[in-house]
Amino acid sequence: MFTYLSNILQCVKFNNSFLLFTAFLFYSFSTQAEETFHPNFNGTEINEFIDIVGKNLQKSMIIDPKVEGLVNVRSYQRLNKKQYFQFFQNVLNVYGYAAVAEGDVIKVLPNSDAKKTNVRISDKNSPGKGDEIVHRIVKVKNITVRELSPLLRQLNDQSGNGNVVSYDPANVVVLTGSASSVQQLTKLIENIDKFGATGTEIIQLAHASASELVVIIETTLMSQNKKANNALLNTKIVADNRSNAIVVSGPEQNRVAIIKLINQLDKKLQLAGNTRIYYLKYANAEELVEILQGVSNSSTQTTSDKPAKANINIDAHPDTNALIITAKQSLFPALETVIRKLDIRRAQVLVEAIIVEILETDGMDLGVQWYGENGLVQFNNAQVPIGSIIHGKNNDQDEASTTSDDDDLAQMLSGAKGAIVGIGNDDWGALLQAVAVNTNSNILATPSITTVDNEEASFLVGQEIPIITGSAAGDNNSNPFQTVERQEVGIKLTVTPQINEGTAVQLIIAQEVSSVSGTSGVDVSLNKRTINTTVLAEDGDTIVLGGLIDEDVQEVEQKVPFLGDIPYLGRLFSSTSTTVRKRNLMVFIKPTILRLASDADYMSQLKYHSIRNKSLERRDKGLSLMPVENIPVLPKIEESE
Repeated sequence: MFTYLSNILQCVKFNNSFLLFTAFLFYSFSTQAEETFHPNFNGTEINEFIDIVGKNLQKSMIIDPKVEGLVNVRSYQRLNKKQYFQFFQNVLNVYGYAAVAEGDVIKVLPNSDAKKTNVRISDKNSPGKGDEIVHRIVKVKNITVRELSPLLRQLNDQSGNGNVVSYDPANVVVLTGSASSVQQLTKLIENIDKFGATGTEIIQLAHASASELVVIIETTLMSQNKKANNALLNTKIVADNRSNAIVVSGPEQNRVAIIKLINQLDKKLQLAGNTRIYYLKYANAEELVEILQGVSNSSTQTTSDKPAKANINIDAHPDTNALIITAKQSLFPALETVIRKLDIRRAQVLVEAIIVEILETDGMDLGVQWYGENGLVQFNNAQVPIGSIIHGKNNDQDEASTTSDDDDLAQMLSGAKGAIVGIGNDDWGALLQAVAVNTNSNILATPSITTVDNEEASFLVGQEIPIITGSAAGDNNSNPFQTVERQEVGIKLTVTPQINEGTAVQLIIAQEVSSVSGTSGVDVSLNKRTINTTVLAEDGDTIVLGGLIDEDVQEVEQKVPFLGDIPYLGRLFSSTSTTVRKRNLMVFIKPTILRLASDADYMSQLKYHSIRNKSLERRDKGLSLMPVENIPVLPKIEESE
């Protein structure tokens, strides 16, 4: 028995030794497989610290020349390689530096320079750890990055390697910084984006007016968000007057509160009286009276052929632009629907016309006239009559006659044009005259006018001239008189726009350009160009209404019979006048729809600033003869937001 127990104890001792040996081998292998470090640096140069870490991690270190200083760090536990590298990054971050790893190479740079290097782009699956410098692109769905970026910059890493950049077209945010800071900002963006989730709902009203309810809601719930300056949770409400509905868009919690308020206000009014007053915003009360009376008559029709007598009274109050309706309670819903749909803001149309007229006229007069003792050759197209200029004078003429001839000569030459050469003696004379005329004119007018949809508007820039329409001498020329009518002359534009579905505008246009060309034997003569047409144009497009391109060539030749037909020599006995006239006239039109008040305000300010800039340029140039005189300038107006 003793021997048996002895053998058992020997076996147990052997097994314990084997177990101890096995544990020793496992510890040795595990120590060799995962090397640990116990960093302890006290007053060590940071470059030496980086060099030691590089040797331990078996990495090549590239140190920026700006990296300098002493390191005082210590770890009270042993660290594996991953922990050791994280410890290395933490130490650098404390001293204002960063480690950027590229394979087996680690760059040590100041924080402000690290974000500009080839930094790794992290994502949800590989966000990075600790103080590792990374980029992260975050897509924002429900709010604008322009509003979110200032908040993120305040919360971003302030060590110098942090940066926040927003890209508005894609609504994304690019974050740069330590992995821990970027990860924290990413979670913050996701949480804010959830609160900014928006939706749209349409609430159909049964009794109330959509436009009136929108005003009430904007002054209650919506004003609270505006006072709190909470742009992310702001909700928009729009009234659709055509369907009497309200469109609500925004975060869910705001939509629920607004819809609840709308349902509470959309109640049928229980009124004891039968008279109601409706204050109109855009429509004319007097024009609506006839329409509403027709609607009330239609509503009171019975199934019989004869209409029932309508106990209704509709009056307009022009001073307040209000309707006063007295009727049965059952008729008010139909009348209110008509009033609500007709009392809407009408769009306006800005019509700009461009009138271009280019006139070129070239003329040439060349002729020779002869004067003799027995008569003269006088051509009608000559500028100066030879008989009035060349005078044969005898030697026995007195001094008074000579003076009279000189006066006649001076008077005639004062109206001469071109080059005049005269020769002669007492018995004969000749006059050679050559005249060239060139006329170029360029007329550019840009009249413009704004009018409400389907309303005619007219525009005139010019003057009124008197035209004689009749005269009477009376009996024996007693009490003679003339009847005169004043006629408008200048640039006139009459237009009636009609906005069609979409962006097309139908224009009924009467365009006239007139001017005084001179006087005739009876009265003044007028130049007039008119266009009367109906066109269809797109909003903001320019189309041509009409144009005239003509060329007129006239040549008039006067000559002495037989003598004027002699080759070459015949030019001495003839006078020729040639005129060439070219005229180009084009009219263009451009309609612009102004649906909102802001559109009309923008176009008004655009025109105003254009005129003001011209007056400023004129003031800067000054007056040459009166340099100290101040030129008036249009005042500056406040621009609307």
